Amino acid sequence: MSGVVAGFTVIFVVIAVGYLLGRLGTLGSQGQFVLGRLVFFVATPALLFTTLASSDLSVIFSPTLAVASATAFAVGALYVVVAKIWLNRPLPELTIGALSASYVNSANLGIPIAVFVLGDATFVAPLLLFQIVVYSPIALTILDLTALRGEAEKLSLIDTVTAPFKNPIVLAGAAGLIVALIGWVPPRPLMQPFELIGATSVPGALLAFGLSLYGVRVLEKGSSPRRDVALASTLKIVVQPVLAYLMAHFLLGIDGHQLFAIVVVSTLPTAQNVFIYASRYRRGMVLARDSAFVTTLASIPAIALVTALLA
Repeated sequence: MSGVVAGFTVIFVVIAVGYLLGRLGTLGSQGQFVLGRLVFFVATPALLFTTLASSDLSVIFSPTLAVASATAFAVGALYVVVAKIWLNRPLPELTIGALSASYVNSANLGIPIAVFVLGDATFVAPLLLFQIVVYSPIALTILDLTALRGEAEKLSLIDTVTAPFKNPIVLAGAAGLIVALIGWVPPRPLMQPFELIGATSVPGALLAFGLSLYGVRVLEKGSSPRRDVALASTLKIVVQPVLAYLMAHFLLGIDGHQLFAIVVVSTLPTAQNVFIYASRYRRGMVLARDSAFVTTLASIPAIALVTALLA
């Protein structure tokens, strides 16, 4: 369990620094907004490009990929259906909620837990690549088409087709994937600027998340979509790991350490990237923030329980 403690400690410390910056007013009233846009438009695209360009794509074709993609789509779709019928939310909020319920913190928390708890970082690699290459582009395209323009505005066929190619995260992921597929190894002087900028993505997202916590109370009555957060958090911490176990064990016949690894990865909390996406489009920000906070706290005993049952 030392890896779990180490991973969560790092996250909470950086978030606390962001909160302190907000409390002291160091970055000004627009600090969270500017930092969020920097992470979205510059740091995260650089990180995705360097990650994919240097990755071994053969590792994605594994049972972890099958379980991660199937459960993410299933849980996301379940959130959309329930929230639409029960809460009658518009599509941008449904999209952010679906991400909050199924988009796993696979980088800044998943990697250290994979290393220290599971003993192998490759367990989280298929999930990381799936979210970069497939899941994020789909969600960001929906947000581009609905949140920025408004759902009532009629969209042309050209707008719909070209929307993914105007998003920096999608473009950077596609560029990195192309580099990996053709097998080209970019020169170090070319990659180092991207690596340097990309290294600010994770801490930048955590700092922006910490800034967002200042001056508000998580799940505060009257200002937080409590039912949305409860639905997303339950799906993320309870339903997704259970689906992962059922699919891996009974459908794919996996057991032992690999089954344990798949369920642990599925139990990871909502990624702070979801809050960055919400901040970019100014939709569902409170939902993304509170869901990330609640699932991060809830995932600690949840991962401990999975470890006790399956390790």
